[in-house]
Parts: sequence; structure tokens; C-alpha cells
Amino acid sequence: MNVNGNAKGKLEISASPWIMLILAVACGLIVANLYYTQPLVESISSSIGLSSGAAGVIVTLTQIGYGIGLLFIVPLGDLLENRKLVVTLLMLTAVVLIFAAAARNAALFLAASLFIGVGSVAAQILVPYAAHLSPEETRGRNVGNIMSGLLLGIMLARPVSSLVDNYFGWHAIFMMSSAILFVLALVLIKVLPARKPQTSDHYPAILSSMLRLLKTTPILRRRALYHAFLFGMFSLFWTTVPLVLTSPLYHFSSAGVALFALAGVSGAAAAPLAGRFADKGLIRPATGISIVLVILSGLLPIVFAGGSLLSIVILVLAAILLDMGVSANLVLGQRAIFTLGAEVRSRLNGLYMAIFFAGGAIGSAAGGWAYAMGGWKAAMWLGVLFPALALIYFLTERKVERVSK
Repeated sequence: MNVNGNAKGKLEISASPWIMLILAVACGLIVANLYYTQPLVESISSSIGLSSGAAGVIVTLTQIGYGIGLLFIVPLGDLLENRKLVVTLLMLTAVVLIFAAAARNAALFLAASLFIGVGSVAAQILVPYAAHLSPEETRGRNVGNIMSGLLLGIMLARPVSSLVDNYFGWHAIFMMSSAILFVLALVLIKVLPARKPQTSDHYPAILSSMLRLLKTTPILRRRALYHAFLFGMFSLFWTTVPLVLTSPLYHFSSAGVALFALAGVSGAAAAPLAGRFADKGLIRPATGISIVLVILSGLLPIVFAGGSLLSIVILVLAAILLDMGVSANLVLGQRAIFTLGAEVRSRLNGLYMAIFFAGGAIGSAAGGWAYAMGGWKAAMWLGVLFPALALIYFLTERKVERVSK
């Protein structure tokens, strides 16, 4: 299968800025479902009769479902009409969210959590769809704008669910999200242009081709590993920083932690900026900058440790730098792999996301372990190791592997 820029399957029309805004908002609203439960684990587990030792499985199952969807649902974007596929997933996820809100036992809620993760991959069908809608000269900028919306969804999900739980209980966030997804599905089916991939492949062939794509596409492997390392640091930081903020060192309340999380949201502004750099052929230098930003985000809290006001300011700065670096590198990677061929974009995106998502899972687990064993500084030193490895690997990039478009 040719992955060197064949435009087969590309839409004949370009999307307006209004359509791109809708896609950005849609991605944020969809992917937020992966993160709503993270600050609510204690409330949910006590309500459905899940022991504290098993409470973590709530988040884990959602993440497992997302991984399954990336590998088995997202590739359908190269086979089925994209708009109908996304709308179907949204409708099914909206129904599953109602089951989650109504659950009174662990088995039903955990099953719902798994399928919420599967359905949330609709966002990763919309990202390559947006690339199909975009002309070559603005593709990076448009993908960057879409990823800004997705990253805002990730960053805002935790504080929003905490606030909703505080005033209305944990059930309300699932009912609210279900209603939002129903409305979103109706909007998308109305405003998005149809995109039917031009392929004669069948689903088994689509799936079997993914391993071949991974083996024969060095840019995909390299960009996925760069971001796996960076996302490992991202997940480690945001898993452990609430622990240190609520510790006797800082005495933050849950509302204070939510406000701290909001401070990092500004880092998502780096995504469209990175897209513009990519459109100008500056993927390589921008990648180096993004990796260095993530390294700095881990070193600053180590150097300025303690419970002073200055250390809090440094933590906020570190969160912003971290989110900027991760946001930028995510867009740069997608811009690079989306140049490889329109007919395989969904499969490439699914592989890219699945690989770096695994890095995030490792980062979360490693961060919790390091914090328990050695405290905040130990967690940050381990976290810095992830982007440091990315930088070492980045410096080995051969000229033939570089992407200039």
C-alpha cells in the first residue's frame, strides 16, 4: 500500500473556519469523558460498593477501552463514511453514559466505563477527518486548532467534574455529558460534509495492514516514541502533583487543586502555534524546542522545591511549560504522519495515539510508585528521565527521516 502522499480519498472541498471550530469543540467534549472519573474515584467507588483497593480499576477500564478503540475502531475511518461513523459512536456513548449514571453496582458501572473509553475514540476519527478537509498549506494550523480543543477537553475535564460532583453528585456529570453528546451528534450530522474513503479493502485487511504500516513507516515509529516519552512525563506530573498539593507541604483543598489544573490550560495555546511552524517546514526545530520545554517543566520543581509562594509560582510555570511542550509535540507528530497518505490517515493516527497512550499509562504508574517510595522530588527526577530519553533519541534522527512539510 502506498503511503507516500497519495491523495486518494481526499475531500474535494475545504472546511470553513466555522467547521474547524466545531470540530475542535467536538474533540474536547468527546475526549473529556476519559478524564471525568479521575477525581471522582472515591465518590463513585463508595457509591457502587467497590473497595478502595479496587477503585483504581474505574479509570483503568476506561483507558483500556480507549486503547481497544484506537486499534480496532479508529482504523474504520479509512473504510467507512466518517461522519456517520462518528455520529454512531457518539449516540452509543451517550446511551452508555446514561447506564453509568444509573449504575448501582460495580459490575454495571465498570462495564459502562469500558465502553465509554471505546466510544471516546470518535475524537481520533475527527482529527484525520479535519486533515482531509484541509489544504496542504494550512493542514498543520488546522490540525493544531483541533488539537487545542482536544487538549482543553483533557485539561478541563478534571476540574469540571470535581465542581459538578461537589454541587450535584457524581451521577450528574455522566447525565450532563450524555446530553451534550446527543446534541453534538445532531450538530455534526447536520453541518459536516460526508467523507467516504475510496478503498476496496475489507476490515480484516485494514487491521492486518496496521502492523505492516508500523514496520515500514519510520516517521510514524519515531514520532510516536517521541510523544510516548513526553506523554509519560505529562501523565506522571498530573498524577502526582495533586498528591503534593494536598500534602502538609501546601495544604491545598480540592478546589485549589482544580484551580491549579486550570492554570495549565494556557499551555494548549502552543498547539496551533506548532501547527503554523509545521506548515512552514520547521517540524524538526519545533520538536527540539517542545522536548526541551518538557525537560524544564520537570527540573524547575526540583530546583525550587518547598512550600513557599515562589515554589507554588514555579509549579504553575512548570505546568504551563509541560502542557505547551506536550501540546506542540502532539501536533507536530500528527502533521508529520498526515503527510504520508490520505488513504491510511486513520490507521496512522490510531497507531500513533495507541503508542504514546501506552507511554502515558507507564508514566502514571511510575509516578505513583516513585511518589510513594521517595516523595515529590523522586517522582520529578523519574519524570525528567522520560523527555531526556526523547531528546537523546531525537538527536539520532537522520536527515533522511526528517519531515520538512
